[in-house]
Amino acid sequence: MVLTRGSDQLPVSTKFDLRSDPGVERNYGRLLLEMVSVVPDGIVCFFVSYSYTDAIVNSWNETGILKEIMQRKLVFIETQDVVETTLALDNYRKACDCGRGAVFFSVARGKVAEGIDFDRHYGRLVIMFGVPFQYTLSRILLARLEYLRETFQIKEGDFLTFDALRQAAQCVGRVIRSKADYGMMIFADKRYTRHDKRSKLPGWILSHLREAHLNLSTDMAVHIAREFLRKMAQPYDKTGGGGKKTLLSQDDLKKMNSLDQMMF
Repeated sequence: MVLTRGSDQLPVSTKFDLRSDPGVERNYGRLLLEMVSVVPDGIVCFFVSYSYTDAIVNSWNETGILKEIMQRKLVFIETQDVVETTLALDNYRKACDCGRGAVFFSVARGKVAEGIDFDRHYGRLVIMFGVPFQYTLSRILLARLEYLRETFQIKEGDFLTFDALRQAAQCVGRVIRSKADYGMMIFADKRYTRHDKRSKLPGWILSHLREAHLNLSTDMAVHIAREFLRKMAQPYDKTGGGGKKTLLSQDDLKKMNSLDQMMF
């Protein structure tokens, strides 16, 4: 889903001129608060940077939103300290295992985004707050952009957008790790509605991004989440009963092999 505005219809984005807007911070907080009331087990949230994570958590703490979230699920936060983050991850998994459920705040391009899986009940929802663009005043990045421009004629904006969307896809992809797994992905930023940005997402995400889910408010997203989770709570038949096969059995594979041999 692409969430573009809060329940009050104000746009949400981590764009520089909107990032510190109290309305954006409040709407992001209300989105998470609504989702922890609806979604069971684990929820993972990705922010664009460590500094933005600190700012928004402080804002939620001051307005009381964080306290309301913690009444429903435990909250764990990734820090730049590897030992602290590892401990937070272990406790997050324990909270999910015992049925308490938990929320994990992480950072795009951080340790968790690069290699930690949130499969099964460890991740039923992932929210990408904003578009994770790189810090453009970095000397290393500026040198790379200059090299790409001079050698391959790649425009700076194109590379930065592609890199940010690839990173966003890597973050949300942490929750789907097998055929039988399921989860929801929310891109919470109005910029994801723009075709030039959305088109740079990988095909496996675009194929599941319906037209009706491209411009949602918090209320609409919560309604869709309720319907999806109700549907996924139905008994799951691995044998493919009900006329629609979901996973191939050994017999199916044997039939397919015999057909291939007949064809060749």
